[in-house]
Amino acid sequence: MAPRDRKQRFEEIYAAHYPDILAYVRRRTDSHDDAADALAETFTVAWRRLDDVPEGGRSRLWLYGVARRVLANGRRAETRRGELVERLGQQLALWAEATGPDADDELGDVREALRRLAPDDREVLCLAAWEGLGSDEIAAVLGCSRGAARLRLHRARKRLVKELKAAGLDVARHGFRAVALQREAL
Repeated sequence: MAPRDRKQRFEEIYAAHYPDILAYVRRRTDSHDDAADALAETFTVAWRRLDDVPEGGRSRLWLYGVARRVLANGRRAETRRGELVERLGQQLALWAEATGPDADDELGDVREALRRLAPDDREVLCLAAWEGLGSDEIAAVLGCSRGAARLRLHRARKRLVKELKAAGLDVARHGFRAVALQREAL
């Protein structure tokens, strides 16, 4: 089908069935935004699969089927998000219990020390502590040699120690390990 013909066919389908599909999704969603998203996704699928859309009145039924699947996918995604929020809440509660009441204050001080570092220092520290990368891997991420990555990590650690000392924190207790703990705290 020629691009002009495709566009014209889509516009005809859209104009003919937009009100029905909008009513369908509005009756099945709780908000106007959700309805708009579902409607847009339904017609996006129709555009991508225009050759699969039946001719005549059957196109409306086909669009209902697409809208039904779009809404079902949205509900499943919402359920997964809710389960994730629940799981994260439980993990944070366990973490808070395990670290004790003073940990939030101490981690806040470590967080502030990290914020005072240059972005490049924070990045190399986080690649090592949060992502668990070694020098070779850090070098690949940063696009530098292994030696340069090791040097950057060494210097960033020294600057972190300096910031921790300036904040009056026990460096032996809160040093680089504290950066690793930030992964769980953020």
